[in-house]
Amino acid sequence: MTPSVSLLLLLLLGLSQAFPLMEEGSGADVDKEDSADIGTMILTINNATNEILLEGDLLVPRRRNAMMCWSQNCLWRKASNGLVMIPFTVSSEFSSWERQLIDYAMQTYHSYTCLRFVPRQDEYDYISIENHAGCFSALGRAGGRQVLSLNRQGCLYHGIIQHEINHALGFQHEQTRSDRDSYVRINWENIGPQMAYNFYKQSTNNLNTPYDYSSIMHYGRTAFSIQYGKDSITPIPDPNVHIGQRQGMSYWDIMRINMLYEC
Repeated sequence: MTPSVSLLLLLLLGLSQAFPLMEEGSGADVDKEDSADIGTMILTINNATNEILLEGDLLVPRRRNAMMCWSQNCLWRKASNGLVMIPFTVSSEFSSWERQLIDYAMQTYHSYTCLRFVPRQDEYDYISIENHAGCFSALGRAGGRQVLSLNRQGCLYHGIIQHEINHALGFQHEQTRSDRDSYVRINWENIGPQMAYNFYKQSTNNLNTPYDYSSIMHYGRTAFSIQYGKDSITPIPDPNVHIGQRQGMSYWDIMRINMLYEC
């Protein structure tokens, strides 16, 4: 396969995944793995990691409260040209094709926001994309080298890559936002006491945007459930609303980036 054909196939794949709301009702046949929501996929693969993670994929910080990242202190800085330059490195463990998948997931930010992911030169703060046991990230700009893990065997999906990048930008899970009780019911009886902290509401900056069931940052309805097939999260008032997907950022995901970073 020539490089041009490979790139074309990658672009076509991305166009089909970039805006999940366009995918609803497509009627396409998918297998069990392809139909799994992003939360299920992340939590499943993260069972193998020894990292201490909050809400399934947030690294416990060493310098600040992990759940308070909507101030300027943990946002990536904007340059004088109005662009937010985010230096990054990618581990040599990733193949050329895997690097293309990561690069393509970043292209959505370049196309629809003022964020620009640029290869690191000598910047002190940067994202280091590595192949560890799981999919996880720090929340916001943590300072210095911060690991964003994308395990080669389970995390290299378009939506999962963007989910972890959004954490690194400072965005939390949708189901823990401060006003979530008006939009979802947390079924505590289906959640083990030792996992209840994963559903605690956070003091979030919601940017005056609506609750987004289709957000790439929303876990599926059975996340952390101790009973197979039982909801840990149920949308209200309509319990049939779909939550949890891995196709890519929603309209409001992109809008929030532009608002938070004043694009």
